[in-house]
Amino acid sequence: MIVAIGLSSDSVLAQGRSAVAEAQRITGDRFTFAGRTPNGANIYGVRRPSAAMMAAIDKGLTDLFAVSRKNGYTRNLSYGAYTVFIGNADRDRNSAGQYSPDIAVGAAQYAGTDYDQGGFIYAAGMVVSFSPMTFVIAEHTKDFNRVSDVVRYEGEHLVLYYNDRRRYSETADHSRGGGHPILQ
Repeated sequence: MIVAIGLSSDSVLAQGRSAVAEAQRITGDRFTFAGRTPNGANIYGVRRPSAAMMAAIDKGLTDLFAVSRKNGYTRNLSYGAYTVFIGNADRDRNSAGQYSPDIAVGAAQYAGTDYDQGGFIYAAGMVVSFSPMTFVIAEHTKDFNRVSDVVRYEGEHLVLYYNDRRRYSETADHSRGGGHPILQ
């Protein structure tokens, strides 16, 4: 059993367990590692992440916080508020043959779009929960700048959810167009 680190109230623990269950449902993975990045973000992984992966997550959050402040957003801009699940990649190359570890998720609102791969899509990351603020990304062994970008981009959805619901609603999914970065 995985227990969220540093959480004390029963309701927060229940929310954390719910996020773990949802991340496991989405990815089909079992998260056996629990820890924190050097800056304090909560990490669950299918295995212990490399130091480079942890540093890339912190860089992505640092970039997220800077662009969020630039846009006047101030809520939930602390490393410890974020939980990142690192799952197994369902592919490691995109259709162009470039290194692109992604997770396969049900097509849902993307069904019938260019993203639809026959009932599923490949995603670099996906928001799992708003409370606690949680998303899942695929494990990387290189191109850690991509990890930083994905962390920033998934984090944009969470920042907007807590700071600008109208803009969040307009950008919550990309099935009708749009993409990242959302915040400039």
